[in-house]
Parts: sequence; structure tokens; C-alpha cells
Amino acid sequence: MATFGYTGRILTVDLSSRSATDVSTQDYADRFLGGRGLAAKIYWDEVSPEANALDPVNRIVFATGPLCGVPLIAGSRWTVCGKSPAVDRFSYGNLGGTWGAELKFAGYDAVAVHGRSDKPVYLFVHDGTAELRDAGDLWGKGAIDTREALQAELGQSAKVVAIGPGGENMAVMANVIADNDASGSKGLGAVMGSKRLKAIAAIGGGRRAQVAQPERLRQLLDQYRGLKRGFPYYDEAFYDVLCRFSRDTTTEIKMIPDTSARMKKQPCYGCQGKCPRRTYRAGDGGAGKFMCHSAYFYQPWAEQYYGEWNDVPFHATKLCDQYSLDTIAIDLMISWLHQCHEAGILTDQNTGIPISKLGSWEFIESLIRKISLREGFGDALAAGMDHAAEQVGPAAKGLVDNAGIVGEAGYNQPYGPRLYSTTGLFWATETRWPMYLLHEVATTVSKWVTWRMMGFGYFTSDLLRATARMFWGSEAAADFLTYEGKALAAKMIQDRGYARECLVLCEWLWPIVDLEFTEDHMGDPTMESKLVSAVTGREVDKEGLDRIGEMVFNLQRAILVREGHRGRESDTLPERSYTVPLEYDVSNAHCVVPGSEGEVISRKGAVVDREEFERMKDEYYQLRQWDVATGLQTRAGLEKLGLQDVAQDLEQRGLLAAC
Repeated sequence: MATFGYTGRILTVDLSSRSATDVSTQDYADRFLGGRGLAAKIYWDEVSPEANALDPVNRIVFATGPLCGVPLIAGSRWTVCGKSPAVDRFSYGNLGGTWGAELKFAGYDAVAVHGRSDKPVYLFVHDGTAELRDAGDLWGKGAIDTREALQAELGQSAKVVAIGPGGENMAVMANVIADNDASGSKGLGAVMGSKRLKAIAAIGGGRRAQVAQPERLRQLLDQYRGLKRGFPYYDEAFYDVLCRFSRDTTTEIKMIPDTSARMKKQPCYGCQGKCPRRTYRAGDGGAGKFMCHSAYFYQPWAEQYYGEWNDVPFHATKLCDQYSLDTIAIDLMISWLHQCHEAGILTDQNTGIPISKLGSWEFIESLIRKISLREGFGDALAAGMDHAAEQVGPAAKGLVDNAGIVGEAGYNQPYGPRLYSTTGLFWATETRWPMYLLHEVATTVSKWVTWRMMGFGYFTSDLLRATARMFWGSEAAADFLTYEGKALAAKMIQDRGYARECLVLCEWLWPIVDLEFTEDHMGDPTMESKLVSAVTGREVDKEGLDRIGEMVFNLQRAILVREGHRGRESDTLPERSYTVPLEYDVSNAHCVVPGSEGEVISRKGAVVDREEFERMKDEYYQLRQWDVATGLQTRAGLEKLGLQDVAQDLEQRGLLAAC
């Protein structure tokens, strides 16, 4: 039976037996809300730590949150979780577009899939029912082509999440690709491929979100609309800037030529679209999502090769979407291939890839195709850059750590701890680039940089300090010349971020750290809890919501420990963080931060202080109620969060701190 904020049902699918059953959402929602929390709990209960990512017993969970389907608030994002072949541990992706809302309107809050079909299939969810259908004629097609084929078969109202050949052939960087070209990374497309699950199509059938307190929600939506939230600002002129890569936006702002004709707004379901989510229309009529890193990754190389703007970067992005490959992984791989080519280690001849033409369409088409189809050297690359480097030899292996994104050698830790010490704890404790956590720090400081160096905006030094007090626990958290206050800031950002991942809210518009059009510009950390209370009818305040986030973070930590993470021993940074001086950051090219009096201080040349970072970990573990010596969780800490079953499991395995 449906409950407010939920359909009340989770679809569980066993592909081996071709069977499907329903599970009550309320078995999970009361404690874990939805999204990442719900998926992590299913995973904890059902996936053995000994399972391989590509084994039939691995689960891949597609989950929405209680705010999915509510208009206006950027709350219809969704998550995909499972054991990742890229790291052989639990990981996750967060996607926008329209598929999540359509799944909910079709009658399900989540879909959890295990087993392996004996032949390619797709799952069709509609009108509260589900059926497996043959996908033999779809196997081998691109993810976008699959979506279009299923919409032609089922109707244009069908929303589809699918994989391309990269997923079918289990490349470790294979994405899942959904409607509006939404993408979920960390190799979970390979998990779909291992199960021979080509796609999931959903048709909503006219259902809409059920709300416990409609009048209260209406008032909150009116209030939210009046805030005029936008990323990074409300003025849409800023959005197109974030579709064209510029190495330094303080000295040169680049725009895509003929922007008004080529770029169109494409918001996710029920959102106002006050963000850079845009579609690009190429000269050949092709169109698709083109923003942020997936738009950036080939731009520097293509512009260097051709000497001017053309459609090649867009077609490179769409090629990755068609084959369902992660652009971040491909970007790093391109950098490594380039450096190996420059060193004479790899050539066009010994790879079968025209590395000498890097930046051209010929190069990117060859690279993506060979990886996805596992042709020649592409087979080694499909197993990941580290694996390929091992096969090539020590010289190639030595260049892996110097691979970087957007054409910057060595730039592989955006918003990293050499610039913002707080983020070191995010990088050390996550299984993937934790962008939804990093952005809270980097975007906030970037707005200060824009005000201080470009004379634009409102984010003064006083506002930054006040924001740090409210959202990060102290003014010291905004002083990036010290490590003081950063452990508390990291915990607060993580707890809030994990709660947001359960709802599931867009990290470009949440949390409300600042307000552009109010007199004091101070943000509001309470709106999320008010919204979820109005939708579900279950009263929860800010502290209660943060506590749920803390519980889910600890559940994920326990999953990772059960799968091989060893607490303090594993909570580390790459060695280059301590030894290689900072040179560049994509959102802050000059690497400047505010001094204690608001003065501009450059962090160029900085490295992480190893002793200070270890002391910051001490404080962080204490705040988490973990054992300081080992970084392992304690029974008292887990029981305080209501995770007695987790504590019992870890203790039986000898993975709980002995204190």
C-alpha cells in the first residue's frame, strides 16, 4: 500500500529464475529514507563481502527518494548502487533527468536486480507491474539507440535506462545512461552487462506523488520559489559559461559560438532549470546533454588539434554515452596515453590507436570503440588504466599517477586537500570522486573568489565566515591556511550530504548555503527537513535529518570495512598530495583562498602536511565516535545510531574496534 512520499513497493528481480517480487518500502524507509540509504541497506543485507562485482549475486539497485516527483525543488534525482568492478567495493552513481520520476509513477520506489539471465533481456515496468522481455535485437546497440528503439516500441512516454557495448562487454568504466542523457558512473554499467540486463523501461501511467500535507507543501514551494535559487547564480547568462571549458575564468570567459541557437535548457523532471543542464545541437542535427566535465573532457585536446571550436567535443561526449563509458575515466586515460606517447612507450603502431592524432575525431572514435568492444589494446584498457599500465611495463606504470583531466597533467584530484584541507577527509573515506561533498566547499570559496578578484557578486569575506559558522561549525573552517576546524566541517558536510543522497536532492541547488537576493545573503539549513516532513507526514528537524545522514554514512563505512577497507590504514591520500606542489584547480585557477582577515592568499606550491592530516584524522575519528588508533567503528557509536545489527556483524568478523 502506498504511503506519503512513497509508492510503498520495491521491485526485486532475479534474472536467473526470471522472477520478480515486491517488497515493502516501509521495511527500509522509516530508518533510511530512500536513495543511497535504501540501496545501501539492501546491499548490506543481501550481498556477501566475498562476492565479485560481476557475479550474479551482486545487486544493482536503482532507487528514488521520498521527494521524487514533487515539482520545483530539484528533488527527482535518483541513485544507482552496487559493487563496482572499478574498485571491487560498494559504490554509487547519482543521476538526473526524468527516469527516476517515471519509475515512481510506474508504481515503484526502487528496483533491486540480481542473478544473471541466460540471454539479453530488458525490464519493462508499467502500471504497477513488471515483465522481462527479450533484448536480443537490442544487444550490441548503443545506449542512446537502445533508448530510442524502446521508445519506438513502447511509446515516447517510456523512460529508459540502458547500457551500450561498453557495459555489455563489462569495461570497468562502463556507465548506465538514462533519459536526457543522464549518466551514472563507477562501472555499474558493467554490472548490468554481467547480468545481461540491457535496459529498464518505465511508463508512469498518470500517477503522481502522494503528499501528506499538501497545503504546508504548497507554502514551502512558494517560499522556495521566492528564494530564486540558481547555480552558480540565478541569472541564466552564467549557465552557458559552464558548458565551454576555460582554463581560467578570471581572465578569459569562453562561450560556445552561436550559443542561443545551439544551446537549449533541459531541466530534470519538475525542476525550474536554473542550472547549466543544457543540450547542444550540432551542425549535423544531432543533439544531447552537454555540460560540466562530460562536455569539457575533450575540448582542450580538440581545440589544440583543430585550432578552433567545432562539433568534435560534442560528438566525443555522445560517443561515450552511446558506448556507455565514463568521461572522467576516459579523460584520465587520454592523459596517460598522451604521456606514454610523448615518452615513446606507446605508439600508433603498438596500440592500434592513432595517439599521434590526439584531439581529432579519428583518435577518440578509435579509442572508445576499441575499449568498448575490447579490440586489441582496447581489451587491456577496458580493464582500467592501472591494469593496462601493468601490462605495458614499469615506465608506463610510473606515469599513471600523473594522469590528469581537462588536459592538465597531474590534475586528478579536483578541489583537493592541497587547496582545501577539509576535502582531504572526503577523498580519504570515499570509493569514488565525492563531487557532491567537494562542491559545497569549492563552490562556496569560488563565489568568494569571484567577489574578491573580479568584483562581482555578494560573497564577501564576512559572509564566508558567517556561512562557515552555520554550515561548517566554526569560522576557522573557512581559514584554509590551517587544519583547525576542518574535521568538524568534514563531518557536518558528509552527514548533510548523505541525508541529501537519501532524499535525493540536486547538489547544485542544495544545501541552501547562501541566498542571492536577501539582505544578509545567509543560507537556510532547515528547508530540506521541512520539505520531507510535509511530504511524508513524518516530522523530522534539521538535526534529525543530519542524524539519518550520519547513520547512512556509517552503514556505508561498515560495508566498505566488510569488503576490505581497513580504517585508518586505508583512509589515505595519494602520495603526490604530500610531495607534489599544487599548481591548478579547475574552479579556482589561481588557487587562492581567504586569509584570516579576508586577504587573498595563494595556495600554489602547497602540499598536504602529513602530520597535520593525521592529527585531523584523530579529531575526525573522535567526532565520529570511532576508535582513534585504528579508525574502526565502535559498538557504542553504531548502537547510538540504531545500527546494532551492523555492530554485531562487524564484531563477529573481528572488524569492530576492541574498545
